Amino acid sequence: MNIATGLLKEIWHTFSAAAPYILLGTFMAGFIHIFFDREKVVKHLGKPGFKSVFLAALFGIPLPLCSCGVLPTAVSLRKSGASKGATLSFLISTPETGIDSIFFSYALLDPLMTVFRPFAALVTAVVAGVSENLFGKKDKPAPAPKEEKCVFCEEEGHEHDHSFWGKFKHSMEYAFVDLLGDIALWLVIGISIGGVISYFASPSLIENYLGYGWPSMFIMLLIGVPLYICASASTPIAAALIAKGMSPGVALVFLLSGPATNTAGIVTIAKFMGKRSVVIYLAAISVCSIGMGFLLNYIYKASHIDILTVLGKGSHSHMAHNAGLFAAPLLIILMINASRRKMACPA
Repeated sequence: MNIATGLLKEIWHTFSAAAPYILLGTFMAGFIHIFFDREKVVKHLGKPGFKSVFLAALFGIPLPLCSCGVLPTAVSLRKSGASKGATLSFLISTPETGIDSIFFSYALLDPLMTVFRPFAALVTAVVAGVSENLFGKKDKPAPAPKEEKCVFCEEEGHEHDHSFWGKFKHSMEYAFVDLLGDIALWLVIGISIGGVISYFASPSLIENYLGYGWPSMFIMLLIGVPLYICASASTPIAAALIAKGMSPGVALVFLLSGPATNTAGIVTIAKFMGKRSVVIYLAAISVCSIGMGFLLNYIYKASHIDILTVLGKGSHSHMAHNAGLFAAPLLIILMINASRRKMACPA
């Protein structure tokens, strides 16, 4: 088997294993979109305090927005009356995880990582939001929220009725055109990088230099902070690194810092919330991701779980394999269609 054939086989194996979960996660993301009422969210996020910070983190966890896609939503929430602490909390929890990446994590990682990843995102977001309330500049009262167009039509206001079927069609278009169009390229890049690591990387190299300990976590933090990568695209990279000898905790640092931060997000926070908020944002992500990484390694060790024996088991069943044979070609068609429509009608 030549290199190109072996590499393509590795990439296709990862893609077909993940395809059913990507489709299911994307569908669920569209369904959640029906119920995401920005006015109701802002109503609970306006008052500075722990409750608004916690709710912002909780609201953000299932939403399938990447680290750039979350920026306009967060800015809109801030302008509509959300407190700075709640806004910062939402900015962190939303891109670090999402309903799509949760399904993807189950497919390529393991149940413990699938549960611990959103938990770590929640903790990081709450720490950042509370720190902003304690150490950030005093929050100025936000202006009264503007009347916005309904997401389901072009009319102003929110007093018109829509059938569930109409909302469902809109949500599926959002999921399989807008969302899938946004992440399609990054999914291809992430799965391809994961395939390259799986095929070429030496287990001894990963284990010796990026295996365990805080130096490895710090290196992954330095890689993740400036990088633009969505939560779903980071998952196959983390899975490939774990399979080659990286500890779950070191991989978690990458899974938290990579999607949560990038240069565009840092600039936006500096502009709308101030430089002190940027420092709080980066400090919270850095400290919490490394702290959560150590905690995760401890849990695996205390539970006597060898992650290599459970890695990717969610996609290894006979039923999952058969589903992948059908889902992978379907997902390719949907990704091509979504990318084509996004390019034809750029936002």
